[in-house]
Amino acid sequence: MTENDPTAQDRQATPEEPGTVERGGWPAQDDASTPPRGIPATGEQPAQAHWSPGTQHQPDAQAAQQQQPFGAERPGGNPYASPGQPGGYPAAPGTPEQAHYSPSSTTMMYPQPPGAQQQRQGGGKGPGKLVVGIALLALLLGGGAGGAAGYLVAGDATGSGATNSLDAPPPAKQTANAPAGSIESVAQKVLPSVVQLQVAGRAGSGEGSGFVISDDGYILTNNHVVEAAADGGQIQVAFQNGDKAKATIVGRDPTTDIAVVRAEGVSGLTPAELGRSDDLDVGQGVVAIGSPFSLAGTVTSGIVSSLHRPVSAGGGGGDQATVMDAVQTDAAINPGNSGGPLVNMAGQVIGINSAIYSPKSGGMPGQQSEGGNVGIGFAIPIDQARRTAEQIIDTGKAQQTFIGARVGNSPQGGAVLGEIEPGSPAEKAGLKPGDVLTKIGDRPIPDANTLVAAIRTKAPNETVTFTLADDSTVEVTLGGKPVEVN
Repeated sequence: MTENDPTAQDRQATPEEPGTVERGGWPAQDDASTPPRGIPATGEQPAQAHWSPGTQHQPDAQAAQQQQPFGAERPGGNPYASPGQPGGYPAAPGTPEQAHYSPSSTTMMYPQPPGAQQQRQGGGKGPGKLVVGIALLALLLGGGAGGAAGYLVAGDATGSGATNSLDAPPPAKQTANAPAGSIESVAQKVLPSVVQLQVAGRAGSGEGSGFVISDDGYILTNNHVVEAAADGGQIQVAFQNGDKAKATIVGRDPTTDIAVVRAEGVSGLTPAELGRSDDLDVGQGVVAIGSPFSLAGTVTSGIVSSLHRPVSAGGGGGDQATVMDAVQTDAAINPGNSGGPLVNMAGQVIGINSAIYSPKSGGMPGQQSEGGNVGIGFAIPIDQARRTAEQIIDTGKAQQTFIGARVGNSPQGGAVLGEIEPGSPAEKAGLKPGDVLTKIGDRPIPDANTLVAAIRTKAPNETVTFTLADDSTVEVTLGGKPVEVN
């Protein structure tokens, strides 16, 4: 991500017109004939008071003999000098005055010289009146300047007269619940159930995703995510709250790319709610959650782009042993999303993210591909994944649905049958080599992979109707057999 780094432009202050108050609140001089404020009309120029932190004002020797500067013995001296009196105000005749210094600040407190009140009341023109006048003017100007400066800063931090977003206070914090059916509400519901799987084995190491299906530690994921740990490797589960636990493989099915692992020593987990995939509609909203490129807890959204896409779960082109009947989505899926949930807008899992289309390799590989998201991802339908997970948890092995015949693509469209196994469901139904199947139920069969994927979505012992190229139909009771893994 690239952040903008705006460069501030220099601004020059514009001098105000004579007779106006300049920015900052200090008065402008009226004209050349008007003596500056605070200077007697006699033309005498006041001695300059020099002040710097940690130093003392040092008047010249002659002045020191005539008058002891008021406040000269205090740290910092006196910044306000009276005409003809270097270093400070003169003390009243015969009355030594002391300057009071507050250690909690740098402000010098000057007491009123005796007789000043009497001089003001009598209308005298002595130094006391002038000093008090200057002090009063300084206080008024100081207050005015502070007020004006404070106003200017609050109203326009840049001093350019433009409206600045930085001057506006931040809005109130969000306190309302996320709207039902929003991506935000889906994320809040599903994220606690999603985990990151870190796998290491003899064949290498990697990371993927999964989601909790029981509060005592069962987790559903892809076979290709945990396959490296099948032969003495290790699996670590990282939960959304930061907890970690070791996990072991309960069972896996390479033909459907589904596996179940179990986290050790955990309880009270939040299982994900499973939906169904047989009633999905193209265009409906979905959310994918997982750990792409090790970024745990990543949420992306999109739609169901298509249904019943025959995709090789193992990433090998033409490998019918691993063809799945995928849900296609444009929600961003990248390496590391494998095994994570694809959910509907009610927060129900409707698929397991498993593969992406990668132009680099020109096919539809699994998550091990080096390619990234191009808006075409594939998920295993949850109806198929649920059935396989139940078989693994109950028996330790998945059951593969089959008809017992080799199939290939027919030049005229459809799947043509090759060798048929003796005693198989195909033979029992009367199917013969060379028969071309064009439909399974109401679903068209344009090629061999579609036939294999469609059969995999069915359960063993389920009866289906095949339509042949000559429009005849055949009913077949599908078989099932345990999946053997290496």
